[in-house]
Amino acid sequence: QVQLVESGGGLVQAGGSLRLSCAASGSIFSINVMGWHRQASGKQRELVARITSGGSTNYADSVKGRFTISRDNGKNTVYLQMNSLLPEDTAVYYCHLANGWRNPLDYWGQGTQVTVSS
Repeated sequence: QVQLVESGGGLVQAGGSLRLSCAASGSIFSINVMGWHRQASGKQRELVARITSGGSTNYADSVKGRFTISRDNGKNTVYLQMNSLLPEDTAVYYCHLANGWRNPLDYWGQGTQVTVSS
């Protein structure tokens, strides 16, 4: 069974930075997509950023220029560098894996809380 474990969340003041990490273990296919989603209190979950095993990235408009997603395929680990944090970034951040190319299977981490104080 695939398992995703996030780390790096916490409390930071506006303008600060955090780096989230997500390590995947188990049967990870070479072709996959990993990403970060977030859900703020009272709001729907939204895609923050994702990256393919080939290195192609996508970002939500709200984080472009501030967040950077990267990955280490050898470690099956994805990172989210978050700079210039805003109170609006406060949310639970979830790591996601779409495992495989044909009929990929979805896996989710347990979530890590990011709180940005004003």
